Amino acid sequence: MRRVYFDHNATTPVDREVLAAMLPYFAEEFGNASSIHSFGQRTRTAVERARESVAALIGARPAEVVFTSGGTESDNQAILGVVAAAHGDAKHVITTQIEHSAVLNVCQALEQRGVAVTYLPVNREGLVDPDAVRRALRPETLLITVMHANNELGTVQPIEEIGRIAAEADVYFHSDAVQSAGKVLLDVDRLGVDLLSISAHKLYGPKGVGALYIRKGTRLEPLLYGGHHERDRRPGTENVAGIVGLGKASELAREKLSLDLTRISSLRDRLERGLLSCVPHARVNGSREHRTPNTSNITLPFVEGEALVIALDLKGLACSTGAACSSGAVEPSHVLTAIGLPPEEARASLRFSLGRETTDADVDFALSVVPGVVEHLRELSPVYKKPVAAQ
Repeated sequence: MRRVYFDHNATTPVDREVLAAMLPYFAEEFGNASSIHSFGQRTRTAVERARESVAALIGARPAEVVFTSGGTESDNQAILGVVAAAHGDAKHVITTQIEHSAVLNVCQALEQRGVAVTYLPVNREGLVDPDAVRRALRPETLLITVMHANNELGTVQPIEEIGRIAAEADVYFHSDAVQSAGKVLLDVDRLGVDLLSISAHKLYGPKGVGALYIRKGTRLEPLLYGGHHERDRRPGTENVAGIVGLGKASELAREKLSLDLTRISSLRDRLERGLLSCVPHARVNGSREHRTPNTSNITLPFVEGEALVIALDLKGLACSTGAACSSGAVEPSHVLTAIGLPPEEARASLRFSLGRETTDADVDFALSVVPGVVEHLRELSPVYKKPVAAQ
């Protein structure tokens, strides 16, 4: 059976060049990067070279890049670290209602510790109003954390404008860029962020490694305590093979960004047009203008999303109902309900996320499979009335 993958926002395949770069560090280049002998110094060189590559991807200085175990740890380190480093009892954080669970759950945990958190709404396109951010500021506000690109919708937030607001208020600004790194151009100075999270497995690198950009001068308490690794930011023996993989993936992302953006967005648009024309009542969720080039979230009313995902998988097509971290959740997507979808429509929505290896033939395959599967499931629905064909 032919199998086609449209779930790159959940994870991406490791690029073959990334794998080739990593392999030596599982075997012959096994030294501890903290050791001063030649074995250790060779791996230390590899780690620092990777740090330079990650820094180049986001427009940072290498010394401002800290390696982590992934996006979740980076988000936790940024938010908890800023709050822990702040003096005084009155503390306030601003975020949005559509953040990844790695941010929302941290904020909820902070509320249990007495930290005030404002969860800003978004409009029908999934965009937060920068003026709402400004109005939410308080004298005790420590941090604004707003994701760059939403994992379910692909919506890209007005980060530059929010960055200017944060700078004017002298408030730290963190952005989860896990879904935008490698898909759109990133420059931490242009965005105005003090902290920025990325994850390797979203840009054709390995799972279990990521990075946190920490602008020089940012006051941050570490999450873990141990050795003096990562300039006392994150202790523990470095995952050298994973770090090398992230570095190589970052290099490739820079090289391929422009071509990927043009080609993948064209494929996404063709997929959308086909589905909207072939599936009655289908509609796109989120912003059509301000989004990553690879993501399309489409409501297909009168079906149950998870049943549709399973049925499509049996036909050889992999997609999702939303965030991989929420797979199996009974509740409808918090992102889709936040943009105004009723629960039944949120549950009837699919996310198609394309990637570097997606082809025209893959889009053709999806367009040949999805309409028939949707129609079959709708026929089983007691609330669906099939349109009467025009005479």
